[in-house]
Amino acid sequence: MQEFDLLVVGGGPGGYVAAIRAAQRGLSVGVVEKERPGGVCLNWGCIPTKAMLRSAEVYETVLHAADFGVQVEGVALDYDTVRRRKDSVVKGLTDGVAGLLKSNGVTVINGHARFTGPTTVDVYPTGEPPLGADGPRYAAEPSGAAFEQVRAKDVIIATGSVPVQLPIEGADLPGVITSDGAFGLTEVPKRIAIVGGSAVGAEWASLFATLGSEVSIIEMQKTLVPAEDAEVGKALGRSFSKRGIKVLTEATVSKIEQAKSGLKVTVDGAKAQQIDADVVLIGVGRKPNTAHLDLDKTGVGVDERGFIQVDDKLRTNVEHVYAIGDVTGKALLAHVASHQGVVAAETIAGQHAAIDYNVIPAATFTHPEIASVGLTEEQATAAGHEIVTAKFPFAALGRAQTYGDTEGFLKIVAGKKYGEVLGVHIIGPSASDLITEGALAIALEATLDELAETIHAHPTLGEVGMEAAMAALGLPIHVAPPRKR
Repeated sequence: MQEFDLLVVGGGPGGYVAAIRAAQRGLSVGVVEKERPGGVCLNWGCIPTKAMLRSAEVYETVLHAADFGVQVEGVALDYDTVRRRKDSVVKGLTDGVAGLLKSNGVTVINGHARFTGPTTVDVYPTGEPPLGADGPRYAAEPSGAAFEQVRAKDVIIATGSVPVQLPIEGADLPGVITSDGAFGLTEVPKRIAIVGGSAVGAEWASLFATLGSEVSIIEMQKTLVPAEDAEVGKALGRSFSKRGIKVLTEATVSKIEQAKSGLKVTVDGAKAQQIDADVVLIGVGRKPNTAHLDLDKTGVGVDERGFIQVDDKLRTNVEHVYAIGDVTGKALLAHVASHQGVVAAETIAGQHAAIDYNVIPAATFTHPEIASVGLTEEQATAAGHEIVTAKFPFAALGRAQTYGDTEGFLKIVAGKKYGEVLGVHIIGPSASDLITEGALAIALEATLDELAETIHAHPTLGEVGMEAAMAALGLPIHVAPPRKR
Protein backbone atom coordinates (compact mmCIF):
# COMPACT_ATOMS: atom_id res chain seq x y z
CA MET A 1 0.00 0.00 0.00
CA GLN A 2 1.28 3.44 -0.95
CA GLU A 3 0.94 6.18 1.67
CA PHE A 4 1.09 9.96 1.30
CA ASP A 5 0.51 13.09 3.31
CA LEU A 6 -1.90 14.18 0.57
CA LEU A 7 -3.65 12.26 -2.18
CA VAL A 8 -5.26 14.23 -4.99
CA VAL A 9 -7.89 12.37 -7.01
CA GLY A 10 -7.87 13.98 -10.44
CA GLY A 11 -5.03 15.71 -12.28
CA GLY A 12 -6.88 18.59 -13.92
CA PRO A 13 -6.20 22.33 -13.53
CA GLY A 14 -7.30 22.14 -9.90
CA GLY A 15 -5.72 18.82 -9.00
CA TYR A 16 -2.26 19.25 -10.46
CA VAL A 17 -1.95 22.81 -9.09
CA ALA A 18 -2.96 21.61 -5.61
CA ALA A 19 -0.44 18.77 -5.82
CA ILE A 20 2.41 21.04 -6.84
CA ARG A 21 1.66 23.63 -4.17
CA ALA A 22 1.37 20.96 -1.44
CA ALA A 23 4.68 19.45 -2.55
CA GLN A 24 6.27 22.90 -2.41
CA ARG A 25 5.07 23.09 1.20
CA GLY A 26 6.95 19.91 2.04
CA LEU A 27 4.16 17.32 1.88
CA SER A 28 4.48 13.93 0.20
CA VAL A 29 1.87 13.99 -2.56
CA GLY A 30 0.26 11.46 -4.84
CA VAL A 31 -2.09 12.15 -7.77
CA VAL A 32 -4.47 9.60 -9.25
CA GLU A 33 -5.26 10.33 -12.90
CA LYS A 34 -6.85 7.90 -15.34
CA GLU A 35 -5.91 9.82 -18.49
CA ARG A 36 -3.39 12.47 -19.46
CA PRO A 37 -2.59 15.22 -16.94
CA GLY A 38 -4.40 18.50 -17.37
CA GLY A 39 -7.98 17.28 -17.11
CA VAL A 40 -10.84 18.33 -19.35
CA CYS A 41 -9.55 21.90 -19.69
CA LEU A 42 -6.23 20.94 -21.17
CA ASN A 43 -7.35 17.87 -23.12
CA TRP A 44 -10.98 18.52 -24.11
CA GLY A 45 -11.88 22.11 -23.35
CA CYS A 46 -9.97 25.34 -22.84
CA ILE A 47 -6.80 24.59 -24.77
CA PRO A 48 -7.90 22.48 -27.77
CA THR A 49 -10.85 24.75 -28.58
CA LYS A 50 -8.63 27.83 -28.38
CA ALA A 51 -6.06 26.19 -30.66
CA MET A 52 -8.79 25.53 -33.22
CA LEU A 53 -10.29 28.99 -32.78
CA ARG A 54 -6.85 30.45 -33.47
CA SER A 55 -6.69 28.48 -36.74
CA ALA A 56 -10.12 29.87 -37.61
CA GLU A 57 -8.95 33.39 -36.79
CA VAL A 58 -5.91 33.05 -39.05
CA TYR A 59 -8.09 31.61 -41.83
CA GLU A 60 -10.52 34.52 -41.60
CA THR A 61 -7.68 37.05 -41.50
CA VAL A 62 -6.12 35.63 -44.65
CA LEU A 63 -9.49 35.61 -46.41
CA HIS A 64 -9.70 39.36 -45.76
CA ALA A 65 -6.01 40.10 -46.30
CA ALA A 66 -6.83 42.27 -49.31
CA ASP A 67 -8.48 44.76 -46.93
CA PHE A 68 -5.01 45.35 -45.47
CA GLY A 69 -3.30 45.66 -48.84
CA VAL A 70 -2.02 42.08 -48.89
CA GLN A 71 -2.90 40.03 -51.96
CA VAL A 72 -3.26 36.30 -51.33
CA GLU A 73 -4.29 33.60 -53.77
CA GLY A 74 -5.31 29.98 -53.36
CA VAL A 75 -6.54 30.21 -49.76
CA ALA A 76 -7.89 26.87 -48.56
CA LEU A 77 -8.69 25.28 -45.23
CA ASP A 78 -6.88 22.06 -44.31
CA TYR A 79 -8.96 20.71 -41.42
CA ASP A 80 -6.65 17.76 -40.86
CA THR A 81 -3.80 20.18 -40.20
CA VAL A 82 -6.03 22.22 -37.88
CA ARG A 83 -6.68 19.08 -35.84
CA ARG A 84 -3.03 17.98 -35.88
CA ARG A 85 -1.89 21.40 -34.69
CA LYS A 86 -4.46 21.24 -31.89
CA ASP A 87 -3.19 17.80 -30.86
CA SER A 88 0.39 19.05 -30.92
CA VAL A 89 -0.41 22.01 -28.69
CA VAL A 90 -2.29 19.78 -26.25
CA LYS A 91 0.50 17.18 -26.13
CA GLY A 92 3.13 19.83 -25.49
CA LEU A 93 1.18 21.24 -22.57
CA THR A 94 0.19 17.88 -21.05
CA ASP A 95 3.80 16.74 -21.28
CA GLY A 96 4.75 20.00 -19.58
CA VAL A 97 2.35 19.38 -16.71
CA ALA A 98 3.69 15.84 -16.32
CA GLY A 99 7.19 17.29 -16.14
CA LEU A 100 6.18 19.84 -13.52
CA LEU A 101 4.63 17.14 -11.34
CA LYS A 102 7.76 15.03 -11.62
CA SER A 103 10.16 17.92 -10.92
CA ASN A 104 8.17 18.77 -7.79
CA GLY A 105 8.40 15.21 -6.51
CA VAL A 106 4.71 14.36 -6.99
CA THR A 107 3.93 10.68 -7.54
CA VAL A 108 1.44 10.13 -10.37
CA ILE A 109 -0.60 6.92 -10.21
CA ASN A 110 -2.32 6.13 -13.50
CA GLY A 111 -5.73 4.58 -13.05
CA HIS A 112 -9.30 5.04 -11.85
CA ALA A 113 -9.78 5.70 -8.12
CA ARG A 114 -12.56 4.13 -6.11
CA PHE A 115 -12.94 5.20 -2.51
CA THR A 116 -12.94 2.54 0.20
CA GLY A 117 -13.11 5.13 2.98
CA PRO A 118 -12.65 8.88 3.48
CA THR A 119 -8.88 8.81 2.90
CA THR A 120 -8.30 5.43 1.26
CA VAL A 121 -8.74 4.44 -2.38
CA ASP A 122 -8.22 1.48 -4.62
CA VAL A 123 -6.71 2.45 -7.97
CA TYR A 124 -7.67 0.29 -10.94
CA PRO A 125 -5.86 0.39 -14.28
CA THR A 126 -8.12 1.79 -17.00
CA GLY A 127 -6.42 0.03 -19.90
CA GLU A 128 -5.21 1.45 -23.18
CA PRO A 129 -6.03 3.69 -24.86
CA PRO A 130 -7.25 5.87 -21.99
CA LEU A 131 -9.32 8.03 -24.34
CA GLY A 132 -12.43 7.00 -26.23
CA ALA A 133 -13.04 7.89 -29.88
CA ASP A 134 -15.55 10.58 -28.93
CA GLY A 135 -13.82 11.97 -25.88
CA PRO A 136 -12.61 11.01 -22.43
CA ARG A 137 -14.05 7.98 -20.71
CA TYR A 138 -15.65 9.89 -17.87
CA ALA A 139 -17.69 7.02 -16.47
CA ALA A 140 -15.84 4.00 -17.79
CA GLU A 141 -15.97 1.08 -15.40
CA PRO A 142 -12.50 0.26 -14.09
CA SER A 143 -11.10 -2.95 -15.49
CA GLY A 144 -11.14 -6.11 -13.41
CA ALA A 145 -7.36 -6.14 -13.19
CA ALA A 146 -5.52 -6.07 -9.89
CA PHE A 147 -5.79 -2.78 -8.06
CA GLU A 148 -3.38 -0.76 -5.96
CA GLN A 149 -4.31 0.42 -2.48
CA VAL A 150 -3.46 4.00 -1.52
CA ARG A 151 -3.88 5.82 1.78
CA ALA A 152 -3.25 9.43 2.81
CA LYS A 153 -3.62 11.75 5.78
CA ASP A 154 -5.66 14.16 3.66
CA VAL A 155 -7.49 13.77 0.35
CA ILE A 156 -8.55 16.32 -2.26
CA ILE A 157 -11.31 15.28 -4.67
CA ALA A 158 -10.71 17.04 -7.99
CA THR A 159 -12.55 14.90 -10.53
CA GLY A 160 -14.17 17.72 -12.51
CA SER A 161 -17.41 17.58 -14.48
CA VAL A 162 -18.99 15.89 -17.49
CA PRO A 163 -21.38 17.14 -20.20
CA VAL A 164 -25.07 17.03 -19.37
CA GLN A 165 -27.19 14.76 -21.57
CA LEU A 166 -30.64 16.24 -22.28
CA PRO A 167 -33.69 13.96 -22.33
CA ILE A 168 -34.45 14.86 -25.96
CA GLU A 169 -36.04 12.28 -28.22
CA GLY A 170 -33.41 11.25 -30.72
CA ALA A 171 -30.44 12.48 -28.67
CA ASP A 172 -28.82 9.06 -29.06
CA LEU A 173 -28.86 9.12 -32.88
CA PRO A 174 -25.61 9.00 -34.87
CA GLY A 175 -24.44 12.53 -35.53
CA VAL A 176 -25.68 13.88 -32.20
CA ILE A 177 -22.62 14.77 -30.14
CA THR A 178 -21.45 16.67 -27.07
CA SER A 179 -18.73 19.30 -27.07
CA ASP A 180 -16.21 16.51 -26.38
CA GLY A 181 -17.46 14.54 -29.38
CA ALA A 182 -16.90 17.58 -31.60
CA PHE A 183 -13.17 16.91 -31.45
CA GLY A 184 -13.82 13.57 -33.13
CA LEU A 185 -15.22 15.22 -36.27
CA THR A 186 -12.82 14.59 -39.14
CA GLU A 187 -14.27 17.28 -41.37
CA VAL A 188 -16.12 20.54 -41.02
CA PRO A 189 -19.86 19.77 -41.01
CA LYS A 190 -21.82 21.35 -43.83
CA ARG A 191 -24.75 22.02 -41.49
CA ILE A 192 -24.59 22.01 -37.71
CA ALA A 193 -27.27 22.75 -35.11
CA ILE A 194 -25.99 23.69 -31.67
CA VAL A 195 -28.28 23.24 -28.68
CA GLY A 196 -27.27 25.70 -25.97
CA GLY A 197 -26.08 29.26 -26.40
CA SER A 198 -23.84 29.62 -23.36
CA ALA A 199 -20.06 29.79 -23.58
CA VAL A 200 -19.50 26.25 -24.92
CA GLY A 201 -22.20 26.38 -27.58
CA ALA A 202 -21.35 29.92 -28.61
CA GLU A 203 -17.66 29.11 -29.08
CA TRP A 204 -18.39 26.10 -31.30
CA ALA A 205 -20.91 28.16 -33.28
CA SER A 206 -18.33 30.88 -33.85
CA LEU A 207 -15.67 28.34 -34.85
CA PHE A 208 -17.71 26.36 -37.35
CA ALA A 209 -19.27 29.48 -38.88
CA THR A 210 -15.79 30.82 -39.59
CA LEU A 211 -14.74 27.51 -41.11
CA GLY A 212 -17.71 27.52 -43.48
CA SER A 213 -20.50 25.60 -41.77
CA GLU A 214 -24.15 26.58 -41.98
CA VAL A 215 -24.76 27.12 -38.25
CA SER A 216 -27.94 27.29 -36.17
CA ILE A 217 -27.78 27.93 -32.43
CA ILE A 218 -30.74 27.36 -30.10
CA GLU A 219 -30.92 28.92 -26.63
CA MET A 220 -33.86 28.75 -24.22
CA GLN A 221 -33.11 32.10 -22.52
CA LYS A 222 -33.78 35.57 -23.96
CA THR A 223 -30.19 36.11 -25.10
CA LEU A 224 -27.11 34.11 -25.97
CA VAL A 225 -24.56 33.74 -23.15
CA PRO A 226 -27.35 34.36 -20.61
CA ALA A 227 -24.94 34.49 -17.67
CA GLU A 228 -23.49 37.69 -19.12
CA ASP A 229 -24.87 41.21 -19.00
CA ALA A 230 -28.01 41.35 -21.19
CA GLU A 231 -26.52 44.02 -23.47
CA VAL A 232 -23.55 41.77 -24.17
CA GLY A 233 -25.79 38.82 -25.00
CA LYS A 234 -27.87 40.91 -27.37
CA ALA A 235 -24.73 42.26 -29.04
CA LEU A 236 -23.40 38.74 -29.61
CA GLY A 237 -26.73 37.70 -31.12
CA ARG A 238 -26.61 40.61 -33.56
CA SER A 239 -23.00 39.85 -34.45
CA PHE A 240 -23.75 36.16 -35.05
CA SER A 241 -26.75 37.03 -37.22
CA LYS A 242 -24.61 39.36 -39.36
CA ARG A 243 -22.20 36.46 -39.88
CA GLY A 244 -25.01 34.27 -41.17
CA ILE A 245 -25.54 32.21 -38.02
CA LYS A 246 -29.20 31.40 -37.40
CA VAL A 247 -29.85 32.52 -33.81
CA LEU A 248 -32.95 31.16 -32.08
CA THR A 249 -33.49 32.41 -28.53
CA GLU A 250 -36.34 31.63 -26.15
CA ALA A 251 -36.50 28.30 -27.96
CA THR A 252 -36.04 24.64 -27.06
CA VAL A 253 -35.43 21.42 -28.96
CA SER A 254 -38.17 18.83 -28.53
CA LYS A 255 -37.07 16.16 -31.01
CA ILE A 256 -34.23 15.05 -33.25
CA GLU A 257 -35.08 12.71 -36.11
CA GLN A 258 -33.15 10.82 -38.75
CA ALA A 259 -33.95 12.21 -42.19
CA LYS A 260 -33.02 11.13 -45.69
CA SER A 261 -30.12 13.54 -45.72
CA GLY A 262 -28.90 14.04 -42.20
CA LEU A 263 -30.89 15.02 -39.13
CA LYS A 264 -34.05 17.03 -38.60
CA VAL A 265 -34.30 19.13 -35.43
CA THR A 266 -37.70 20.24 -34.14
CA VAL A 267 -37.49 23.60 -32.37
CA ASP A 268 -40.29 24.97 -30.19
CA GLY A 269 -40.41 28.69 -29.54
CA ALA A 270 -42.35 31.73 -30.68
CA LYS A 271 -43.10 29.55 -33.68
CA ALA A 272 -42.40 25.86 -34.17
CA GLN A 273 -39.89 25.09 -36.90
CA GLN A 274 -37.55 22.39 -38.12
CA ILE A 275 -33.85 22.72 -38.87
CA ASP A 276 -31.90 20.40 -41.14
CA ALA A 277 -28.44 19.46 -39.92
CA ASP A 278 -25.69 16.94 -40.53
CA VAL A 279 -24.46 17.24 -36.93
CA VAL A 280 -26.28 18.26 -33.75
CA LEU A 281 -24.03 19.42 -30.92
CA ILE A 282 -25.58 19.48 -27.44
CA GLY A 283 -23.70 21.87 -25.16
CA VAL A 284 -26.06 22.85 -22.37
CA GLY A 285 -24.03 22.46 -19.22
CA ARG A 286 -22.11 20.04 -17.07
CA LYS A 287 -22.63 17.88 -14.00
CA PRO A 288 -20.18 16.54 -11.36
CA ASN A 289 -17.93 13.73 -12.50
CA THR A 290 -18.34 11.23 -9.67
CA ALA A 291 -19.57 8.11 -11.48
CA HIS A 292 -17.86 4.88 -10.33
CA LEU A 293 -15.95 6.85 -7.69
CA ASP A 294 -17.84 5.21 -4.79
CA LEU A 295 -18.16 8.67 -3.32
CA ASP A 296 -20.72 7.44 -0.78
CA LYS A 297 -17.95 5.60 1.06
CA THR A 298 -16.34 8.93 1.96
CA GLY A 299 -19.46 10.25 3.67
CA VAL A 300 -19.09 13.70 2.07
CA GLY A 301 -22.21 15.79 1.62
CA VAL A 302 -23.55 16.71 -1.80
CA ASP A 303 -26.29 19.10 -2.88
CA GLU A 304 -29.42 18.24 -4.84
CA ARG A 305 -27.46 18.33 -8.11
CA GLY A 306 -24.71 16.03 -6.82
CA PHE A 307 -22.02 18.68 -6.39
CA ILE A 308 -19.80 18.26 -3.33
CA GLN A 309 -20.44 20.85 -0.64
CA VAL A 310 -17.41 22.71 0.71
CA ASP A 311 -16.65 25.69 2.94
CA ASP A 312 -14.44 28.68 2.14
CA LYS A 313 -11.33 26.55 2.73
CA LEU A 314 -12.63 23.81 0.41
CA ARG A 315 -13.23 21.47 3.35
CA THR A 316 -16.10 19.00 3.10
CA ASN A 317 -18.19 17.88 6.05
CA VAL A 318 -15.75 14.98 6.57
CA GLU A 319 -12.48 15.75 8.34
CA HIS A 320 -9.39 15.48 6.11
CA VAL A 321 -11.47 15.37 2.90
CA TYR A 322 -11.42 18.40 0.60
CA ALA A 323 -12.93 19.05 -2.85
CA ILE A 324 -11.98 21.57 -5.53
CA GLY A 325 -12.91 22.53 -9.07
CA ASP A 326 -16.02 21.74 -11.08
CA VAL A 327 -17.04 18.94 -8.73
CA THR A 328 -17.88 21.61 -6.12
CA GLY A 329 -20.21 23.47 -8.48
CA LYS A 330 -18.91 26.86 -7.28
CA ALA A 331 -17.85 28.23 -10.67
CA LEU A 332 -17.04 25.78 -13.44
CA LEU A 333 -13.91 27.54 -14.68
CA ALA A 334 -10.36 26.24 -14.88
CA HIS A 335 -8.82 29.29 -13.19
CA VAL A 336 -11.24 28.94 -10.29
CA ALA A 337 -10.27 25.29 -9.89
CA SER A 338 -6.58 26.25 -9.86
CA HIS A 339 -7.09 28.91 -7.19
CA GLN A 340 -9.20 26.52 -5.12
CA GLY A 341 -6.36 24.02 -5.45
CA VAL A 342 -3.91 26.53 -4.00
CA VAL A 343 -6.28 27.39 -1.12
CA ALA A 344 -6.90 23.73 -0.26
CA ALA A 345 -3.19 22.83 -0.42
CA GLU A 346 -2.16 25.82 1.69
CA THR A 347 -4.86 25.01 4.26
CA ILE A 348 -3.71 21.39 4.51
CA ALA A 349 -0.12 22.60 4.90
CA GLY A 350 -1.14 24.89 7.77
CA GLN A 351 -0.91 28.12 5.79
CA HIS A 352 -3.50 30.85 5.28
CA ALA A 353 -5.20 31.26 1.92
CA ALA A 354 -8.59 32.46 0.74
CA ILE A 355 -10.69 32.78 -2.40
CA ASP A 356 -13.08 35.60 -3.23
CA TYR A 357 -15.88 34.29 -5.42
CA ASN A 358 -17.05 37.87 -6.03
CA VAL A 359 -14.04 38.59 -8.22
CA ILE A 360 -13.98 35.82 -10.80
CA PRO A 361 -13.30 36.85 -14.39
CA ALA A 362 -14.91 34.78 -17.13
CA ALA A 363 -14.17 34.71 -20.85
CA THR A 364 -15.92 33.32 -23.90
CA PHE A 365 -13.71 32.99 -26.97
CA THR A 366 -16.22 33.75 -29.67
CA HIS A 367 -15.67 36.35 -32.35
CA PRO A 368 -16.13 38.94 -30.99
CA GLU A 369 -14.70 37.83 -27.65
CA ILE A 370 -16.62 38.25 -24.41
CA ALA A 371 -15.27 38.72 -20.89
CA SER A 372 -16.74 39.88 -17.62
CA VAL A 373 -16.12 40.23 -13.91
CA GLY A 374 -18.30 41.32 -11.02
CA LEU A 375 -21.98 42.28 -11.13
CA THR A 376 -24.09 42.81 -14.22
CA GLU A 377 -26.35 45.85 -14.32
CA GLU A 378 -29.31 43.63 -13.46
CA GLN A 379 -27.50 41.94 -10.56
CA ALA A 380 -26.27 45.23 -9.11
CA THR A 381 -29.77 46.69 -9.16
CA ALA A 382 -31.26 43.54 -7.65
CA ALA A 383 -28.66 43.68 -4.86
CA GLY A 384 -29.89 47.15 -3.90
CA HIS A 385 -27.08 49.24 -5.37
CA GLU A 386 -27.84 52.67 -6.77
CA ILE A 387 -25.68 52.53 -9.86
CA VAL A 388 -24.26 54.40 -12.79
CA THR A 389 -23.33 52.64 -16.03
CA ALA A 390 -21.47 53.64 -19.16
CA LYS A 391 -20.28 52.04 -22.37
CA PHE A 392 -17.34 52.91 -24.57
CA PRO A 393 -17.20 51.49 -28.12
CA PHE A 394 -14.05 49.92 -29.54
CA ALA A 395 -14.80 51.81 -32.77
CA ALA A 396 -13.70 55.01 -30.98
CA LEU A 397 -10.25 53.58 -30.21
CA GLY A 398 -7.39 54.34 -32.57
CA ARG A 399 -5.79 50.94 -31.97
CA ALA A 400 -9.00 49.10 -32.80
CA GLN A 401 -9.28 51.06 -36.05
CA THR A 402 -5.70 50.30 -37.05
CA TYR A 403 -6.16 46.67 -36.11
CA GLY A 404 -9.30 46.42 -38.22
CA ASP A 405 -11.42 45.03 -35.41
CA THR A 406 -13.84 47.62 -34.08
CA GLU A 407 -16.90 45.61 -33.08
CA GLY A 408 -18.15 45.76 -29.50
CA PHE A 409 -17.79 47.82 -26.34
CA LEU A 410 -16.77 47.86 -22.70
CA LYS A 411 -19.54 48.45 -20.17
CA ILE A 412 -18.76 49.51 -16.64
CA VAL A 413 -21.13 49.27 -13.66
CA ALA A 414 -20.32 51.38 -10.61
CA GLY A 415 -21.89 52.67 -7.42
CA LYS A 416 -23.47 56.09 -7.95
CA LYS A 417 -22.42 57.68 -4.63
CA TYR A 418 -18.77 56.65 -4.38
CA GLY A 419 -18.03 55.44 -7.90
CA GLU A 420 -16.77 52.04 -6.73
CA VAL A 421 -16.42 49.59 -9.63
CA LEU A 422 -18.98 46.79 -9.29
CA GLY A 423 -18.71 45.11 -12.68
CA VAL A 424 -16.95 45.23 -16.03
CA HIS A 425 -18.39 43.61 -19.17
CA ILE A 426 -16.63 43.48 -22.51
CA ILE A 427 -17.51 42.28 -25.98
CA GLY A 428 -14.82 42.98 -28.54
CA PRO A 429 -11.18 42.37 -29.50
CA SER A 430 -8.91 40.89 -26.82
CA ALA A 431 -11.70 41.00 -24.23
CA SER A 432 -10.22 38.01 -22.40
CA ASP A 433 -6.94 39.87 -21.88
CA LEU A 434 -8.52 43.23 -21.05
CA ILE A 435 -10.77 41.88 -18.29
CA THR A 436 -7.86 41.51 -15.86
CA GLU A 437 -7.83 45.26 -15.24
CA GLY A 438 -11.50 45.04 -14.28
CA ALA A 439 -10.84 42.16 -11.89
CA LEU A 440 -7.99 44.06 -10.26
CA ALA A 441 -10.14 47.19 -9.97
CA ILE A 442 -12.88 45.31 -8.11
CA ALA A 443 -10.40 43.40 -5.93
CA LEU A 444 -8.72 46.65 -4.88
CA GLU A 445 -12.04 48.50 -4.51
CA ALA A 446 -11.01 51.01 -7.16
CA THR A 447 -13.29 53.87 -8.17
CA LEU A 448 -14.18 55.45 -11.50
CA ASP A 449 -11.94 58.41 -10.64
CA GLU A 450 -8.96 56.13 -10.08
CA LEU A 451 -9.49 54.30 -13.37
CA ALA A 452 -9.97 57.53 -15.28
CA GLU A 453 -6.85 59.10 -13.75
CA THR A 454 -4.61 56.11 -14.45
CA ILE A 455 -2.54 56.90 -17.52
CA HIS A 456 -2.95 54.19 -20.16
CA ALA A 457 -0.54 53.71 -23.06
CA HIS A 458 -1.73 54.98 -26.44
CA PRO A 459 -2.71 53.63 -28.87
CA THR A 460 -3.86 50.46 -27.12
CA LEU A 461 -7.05 48.51 -26.68
CA GLY A 462 -6.53 48.85 -22.92
CA GLU A 463 -7.61 52.50 -23.10
CA VAL A 464 -11.19 51.27 -23.36
CA GLY A 465 -11.51 50.89 -19.57
CA MET A 466 -10.18 54.37 -18.86
CA GLU A 467 -12.48 55.87 -21.47
CA ALA A 468 -15.53 54.04 -20.10
CA ALA A 469 -14.72 55.33 -16.61
CA MET A 470 -14.58 58.89 -17.97
CA ALA A 471 -17.93 58.37 -19.66
CA ALA A 472 -19.44 57.05 -16.42
CA LEU A 473 -18.24 60.22 -14.69
CA GLY A 474 -19.99 62.29 -17.35
CA LEU A 475 -16.65 63.54 -18.70
CA PRO A 476 -16.03 61.56 -21.91
CA ILE A 477 -13.23 62.69 -24.22
CA HIS A 478 -13.47 60.50 -27.30
CA VAL A 479 -17.23 60.05 -27.58
CA ALA A 480 -19.96 62.65 -27.63
CA PRO A 481 -21.12 63.88 -24.23
CA PRO A 482 -24.40 62.53 -22.91
CA ARG A 483 -27.48 64.41 -24.06
CA LYS A 484 -28.80 66.99 -21.62
CA ARG A 485 -32.36 66.36 -20.55
